Amino acid sequence: MRDYSNHATNRAESRDVAITDIRTCVVEGNFEWNLIEVETDAGVTGIGEAYRGGGVPEIVEYTKRFLLGENPLDVERLFRRIVQETSGHGGTTGKVVTAASGIEIALWDAAGKVLDLPVYQLLGSKFRDEVRIYCDCHAGEAYAVEEGYTTYADEEAYSPEAYAAEARRVVDMGFSALKFDLDMEMDNEPDPMNGRLSNAAVRKKREIVEAVREEIGYEIDLAFDCHWDYSVESAKRLAYELEEFELMWLEDPIPPENMRAQREVTRATRTPVATGENRFRVHELSELLYEHGVDVITPDPTTVGGLAETMRIADRAEENYIPISPHNVCSPIGTMACVHLGAAIPNFDVLEYHALEVEWWDDLVTREEPLIDDGYIEVPEAPGIGVELDSDVVEEHRLAGTEGF
Repeated sequence: MRDYSNHATNRAESRDVAITDIRTCVVEGNFEWNLIEVETDAGVTGIGEAYRGGGVPEIVEYTKRFLLGENPLDVERLFRRIVQETSGHGGTTGKVVTAASGIEIALWDAAGKVLDLPVYQLLGSKFRDEVRIYCDCHAGEAYAVEEGYTTYADEEAYSPEAYAAEARRVVDMGFSALKFDLDMEMDNEPDPMNGRLSNAAVRKKREIVEAVREEIGYEIDLAFDCHWDYSVESAKRLAYELEEFELMWLEDPIPPENMRAQREVTRATRTPVATGENRFRVHELSELLYEHGVDVITPDPTTVGGLAETMRIADRAEENYIPISPHNVCSPIGTMACVHLGAAIPNFDVLEYHALEVEWWDDLVTREEPLIDDGYIEVPEAPGIGVELDSDVVEEHRLAGTEGF
């Protein structure tokens, strides 16, 4: 078995640093945010975030067996060590990679603080001073996640007027790009299993998109998410119906596993198609990019393997002239990590913000001004990811029954 423990020990004393502890805390926002701290003997603590949901704290705790005492500056080596040490029990995909992603982000933050550099500089370059944000929004209670699974609202919540009103509200907040969920309970009629859309369902979706476009015009970038619901023929029918509305993209219209099916949908329509958020590591996205099975790639850095792994995906996307727009349902910690990523990637387009309903989202970090200003986030110049947790707010919203920092 490959041994990714520390064999290269010759370095300056100021960079001879060791990990002394790794901790997790689950904060209950609109999702369960898995926050991670990596403590070092240099007097700095790195903060990261792994994708939402269960199982991550236990995996992070397991990694302490082999990460304590390691040098946190060796970010990519330590990511490989996590994958290798857990390779026999899921280390190449799934929750293990998700946990490793959060640790990797915390390591970048720690490295930046030790070296007195912002993370974007550690990633190699700065292409932009601010990152454009698209707001993921909902028409009333049209879509919700309860206890980790999807619940739908009553049918009146899905009125075109409700979508249009919310779009206007979000645009008036300063966002120049926004996204709505387009899947709804009526998609399951007359059969909840086969993924086929009725004519009525397709017409209803067209009416929603048309109403939003009529309200906000065509200068605003507009996307819709389908959450992997449809068969190939239904996805193509829907994409055809929406072509005239010049969408930024139609996201995840079919299940994610079959690349050839994905390519079939993408090539069949002028509506740009986006996917990628639930794939793991560069290996699961490369064929999609090289075969042009997608128009916009949307990996989630807190899922896919962290910031360096997302940059590898971005490199392959750039080879094929495909933009990258990371999926992001994080707290400010994961979001700011993605902001540094957006600064460092030439083919970056726009970053998701998915916490409009969380009134205390900005309060989770210690700063006076909101992170998002007129639809943009300024790339921080402070060391690391550039923000620090407010411990009181973390504790106030810590998930009941879980440990805090």
